[in-house]
Amino acid sequence: MNKIVLKAMAAAAMLFVAMPVSAQFNLKKAVGAASSTVKAATLTDAQMAAYVKEYIDWMDKHNPVTPADNPYTIRLNKLTEGLTSVEGIPLNFKVYDVIDVNAFACADGSVRVFSSLMDIMSDEELLGVIGHEIGHVAHKHSKKAFRTALLTSALKDGIASANGTAAALTDSQLGSLGEALVNANYSQKQEREADDYGYEFLKKAGKNPWSMALSFQKLKALQEEAGAQKNSKLNQLFSTHPDIDARIKRMEERATKDGIAKPE
Repeated sequence: MNKIVLKAMAAAAMLFVAMPVSAQFNLKKAVGAASSTVKAATLTDAQMAAYVKEYIDWMDKHNPVTPADNPYTIRLNKLTEGLTSVEGIPLNFKVYDVIDVNAFACADGSVRVFSSLMDIMSDEELLGVIGHEIGHVAHKHSKKAFRTALLTSALKDGIASANGTAAALTDSQLGSLGEALVNANYSQKQEREADDYGYEFLKKAGKNPWSMALSFQKLKALQEEAGAQKNSKLNQLFSTHPDIDARIKRMEERATKDGIAKPE
């Protein structure tokens, strides 16, 4: 979802998405002690929604969000014009002015794109990344991944709530949650589902779905460029499975079959 993978191309879109960690991107802010056995717990939709909102609010507060008149914001708003909702979930877009190369989408429809990713991708390539991330939201992969990360990290000892209301998370718990999301991966089936949904989503919105193949092509080029650099600033955006060549081929064949012209 949960990620341009260039760290091993693990999963990205976590929450969707897995979040990168760097000196500038404040995802780990006081990670707590080692995880313990997860106690059985039931999270209601209302509690999940509250925790997702708390997390994205925390992320927006602890990362530099570009203002409305910033060139990055203007470009992203123009690029995503018409992308207002997915499966009844309203979408909202923001740019984090950080050095990591990444993007992620939350279960509540919050899509965050990093300025460094925008620096190295064309509009079409960037649209492909966004379409893929939105695909994870549509299929509820982001929601499931968030729930798993929540129960195995921030709420590892069970849910503390009053009258069914989710208890607020501490900075340490939010840090643990972010750490868990960084290490989460989507299955091959989930990645294919996100790819296919992203293709149709962009097509129905009047965008060129060739963007999916183009984003994977750029991803492959970046991956090859990074080579064996384990400490590259290029963080995770997509899973390594299915392999990037297969994903490129699937999206190219689909666009060709639909008779859609490839962007110059």
